[in-house]
This record gives sequence, structure tokens and C-alpha cells, in this order.
Amino acid sequence: MTEESKLEDPINTREAAEEVIAESKASNGQAEVEFQDEDEQEDGADTTSTAAAGAEKKKKKKSKKKRIKDALIGGDKSESSEKDKINKAVAGMSNDQAMELLKMNPALGQQLGVGAKSEEDVIAAVKKLDLVDIMTGLAAAGKNAKDMGAYKFWGTQPVKKFGDTTTIEEGPFKMIDLEQVSKEPGPMVEGFEWVTMDLTNSAEIKEVYELLNGHYVEDSEAMFRFDYSEPFLKWALQSPGWMKDWHVGVRATTSRKLVAFISAVPMKLRVRKKILHASEVNFLCIHKKLRSKRLAPVLIKEITRRCYLKGTWQALYTAGVVLPTPVSTCRYYHRSLDWAKLHDIGFSPLPYGSKPQYQVAKYKLPDRTTTEGLRPMETRDLDAVTDLLKRYLDRFDMAPQYDKDEISHLMLHKGDGEQVTWTYVVENPNTNKITDFFSYYLIESTVVNPIQHTKIRAAYLFYYATEAAFNPQFPLSSTSVKKPEELRKRLNLLMNDALILAKKAKFDVLNALTLYDNNLFLEEQKFGGGDGQLHFYLYNYNANPIAGGVDKNNHIDEHGSGIGVVML
Repeated sequence: MTEESKLEDPINTREAAEEVIAESKASNGQAEVEFQDEDEQEDGADTTSTAAAGAEKKKKKKSKKKRIKDALIGGDKSESSEKDKINKAVAGMSNDQAMELLKMNPALGQQLGVGAKSEEDVIAAVKKLDLVDIMTGLAAAGKNAKDMGAYKFWGTQPVKKFGDTTTIEEGPFKMIDLEQVSKEPGPMVEGFEWVTMDLTNSAEIKEVYELLNGHYVEDSEAMFRFDYSEPFLKWALQSPGWMKDWHVGVRATTSRKLVAFISAVPMKLRVRKKILHASEVNFLCIHKKLRSKRLAPVLIKEITRRCYLKGTWQALYTAGVVLPTPVSTCRYYHRSLDWAKLHDIGFSPLPYGSKPQYQVAKYKLPDRTTTEGLRPMETRDLDAVTDLLKRYLDRFDMAPQYDKDEISHLMLHKGDGEQVTWTYVVENPNTNKITDFFSYYLIESTVVNPIQHTKIRAAYLFYYATEAAFNPQFPLSSTSVKKPEELRKRLNLLMNDALILAKKAKFDVLNALTLYDNNLFLEEQKFGGGDGQLHFYLYNYNANPIAGGVDKNNHIDEHGSGIGVVML
């Protein structure tokens, strides 16, 4: 993403984009029909050939994973976890075993420098790797999986490389000379062109919505796809200080169809004791016909260039896949609010030995909240909530620095005819002081192959804070010791009420990560561990790892998380 870095033929995608270019030269109406028809087939049309091809592809992935696993642990039947056994085997493997591993995963070998470095250096790098580094691109499944070969681009960027576990003095990887930053975008493949999207224009934000709706993140089995509403996108991408230039699109030149998008919004981010004036990069989306054709690095380089031109040298971003190299990793947890619906669409399986009525009873909630003084947040609460959240966030290793205007936008934004965020405060009836607040926001997901239901209405836990965190024994670091019982009790009371209110608002599920102080209530409030993880990354900032609330076995870590930032 640096200006002087060169990606090998990053825009040489003419053959890959041939179909889309042809469509762009046709009439607009015809091109649109062709896109729609082929997308529907790719998204899971009911054809025997498509299903057979998918099954065969999955079979090959499993076979390759099994070969690598067997090579590492063989017939080890001990009770330690498979992850522990593999990590131990990696550290203790012979030189011949290390080279055999690289033969089985040539993309990993390329990343570690086979052919460019000495065999001794490459073997040493292999033995420093963790299981997650070795299995990246093999353990992942679905449309969002990436092979290690896709990370060649990241080897040119100011990010921490795989295998680098040394403790460092934190700071930027490099200083950027603004005079050396190009004032014009890089070249784009013939038939396409760069555009800046105007999200104040209803037609253009609709285009962004339609691109994301058809081509953005899906789960590993391609059953569900995020459906960010237009009001949500306005809320997320037009926060205080937002910049039009940071909403970057790619159009087909003739048809004017939007085929790619990436965005950023400014943020003030504290990493331990240092404050970064950074950007939050999000919504990288490329039309399916251009997937895996190296357009993503081109988009990343362009949003980086535009951030540099505004004097923004660092960025925060997240991904469900492993890139070089996460500063932290959190796990998703899900709390069913309408278990029957979630089961019908395949989101929540029926546990072995259970019955549907048992699961419905398990997740049943009271009809009324119990916290005295709980009510929806109002404008008059802004000063109190801003102060409370600031003090609460100071306890975490990485957290945003929000001012009053930003809190107003995040917590009180109602959307254009559609509510996207819900915030509740607790007002002490005797002192009228705001002692607590919590919030969540709405993201719907499309059921790709619907039978009974077409949408999942999901609430995502957002920011919260409580005065119960502040007592003489409570440490400033969120990860140093177990939390006081007072804070645990208060958060469980508040989150139980949050679940009740979300249920009343017709949400189907409430999702949360193992960040913040969430580990204090996830199990007690009957959240179940999900398959997904969210990896946090810092661009052009070298930071030591931050606890993500999970241990080496991906279970809840009782010491909590140092992550205090919630990404949309």
C-alpha cells in the first residue's frame, strides 16, 4: 500500500475481466440482465453440476488439510488438543520434515522465501509458525478463503510479517513523505475507471448497497450474506469528519455499472498510550466476476493513497481471514432470541439428544426488564454518556477516542425512516445521574437459499459502560487480573435487559465478540461460541499483540480482552 511498493502486474486482469468488459460494451439493460442471471447461478442455483463441483472442491480441500495434519502428528492419540499437538510438532520437527511441509504447501514456501533465502533461514521461519499460520488458506473454507499465495502483496506493505514474535517498541513502520505521494490514482484495467462515490446522492448509495448485497461477505458455507441497509451505510460511512474522497468505487466505463468499492472513515485510535489519527477501512467489495484477479490490492493501494493525501498514515481494519499479521483475534458468540427461526434456516443446529421445545425453553426471556431507571437514551444524556464511555474505554489497550459529536452520531442516529442503532441509559432515580448505558445496532443477513425465511434480523452488541467498573481495586489494564464480582453482576443484569429489549424489537439473534468486558457475561447469558473469528489489523503501525479474549484453544479467556474498539 506504500507508494513506492510495486505489486507484480497488479492491473493485468484483462483476461480475468473479459466477460464483464464485454457486458459493459453492451446496452445497459442487456448487461444488467446478464449480470443478474449469472450471479443467481453462482450464488447457489439448484443445479446438479454446481452442487457436484462444490462437493468435489470441498473434498479436495479436506484431503489436503488431512495430509498436512497427518504429516505433523501422525497417529498421536494423546488427550491434548489437536492444535497443541500440531504446534508442538512444528517446533520440534526435523529439517527434512519442515521442507516436506513446504512441498505440501508451496504457497507457504513462497511466502517464507523458498528460493530466495537460505534453506536454514526458511526452516527456522517454519518452526516459528503457529498452527494458524500454517493452515491459513487450507483450513478456511467458502468464498472468503484465501491461499497464502494471495499474501505476496502484503509482503510489500508496512505490516508485521508472519513468524515475527519479538517484543518491540511500538510505533510506525515508516514515515511517509507527502511530497512523494502521487496526486493521481494508479492506472485501472481497460474497460473500467476510478470514481468517487457521492453517498449523499440516493442513487449512488443505492448502487453501493446493491453491490454489497450481491457480492459482500458470506459465511463459510455460503448460506448467509450481510445485507447492509442504505440507512446503515449512511450511518457507518458519514460519521463526523467523513470525507467524500474516501468512498472509492470502480465502474465499467461503458455501462457505468459499479463493480468494486472500498471505504474509510477518520478515527482517533489509542494504542496503549499512543494516539493515532487513523482511518477505519471497511466494505472492500469486488464483483464476483472479478474475484481472485488481484483487484483487491489495487483498491487497497488507492484508499491508502487517498488517506496519505489527508495526512492519515495509519489504518485499522478487520477480516475473517488471516493476513499478515493480526494484532489481536476475537471469537464470535451468538445468543439466540428466536431459536425456532434460526433452526429453520440452518443457523442454529439442534444439539444431539435435545428437542426443539427444550431449545426454545432454554432461550426464553422474561417479558420485562429489571434494571431500575432504564430508558432509551436522549440528547440530554450526551455529556454524561460521553464522559462515562471515555473513562470506561481508558481501561483497554486499544480503543477509540470519541468526542460528544461522535457519540451523538453513533448512539442517537435513527436513520432515514429506519432505525439502525439502539441505546439505553440507566438514570439513578435519586441523583438523576447516568450510571450505565448499553447499545447495539442492526445488520440483517440474507438467507441465500430461502425456504421459510429470507432474512436474519441480527443485533450486534456495540458500546456499553458502567460505573461498576470504577472502584479502588479495579485496575486500569483490562487484562491483568480477573474482574471484580461487582462488575460481573452489573454487566449480567444490564445484558439480560439488553436481550429482553432486543427480543421486543423483533431481533432473531444478538451477536458479540470476545472483546471489551464481554467475557464476563457471555456464558451466563447463554451465548454460544460461533465458528467465526475476527482478526484486527493495524496498517503502518507495529504493535505488540493485544489479548482478544480467547485462549490458545479458542475458548473464553477469564482474563478478558484488551480490545476496546467495536468495528461496524
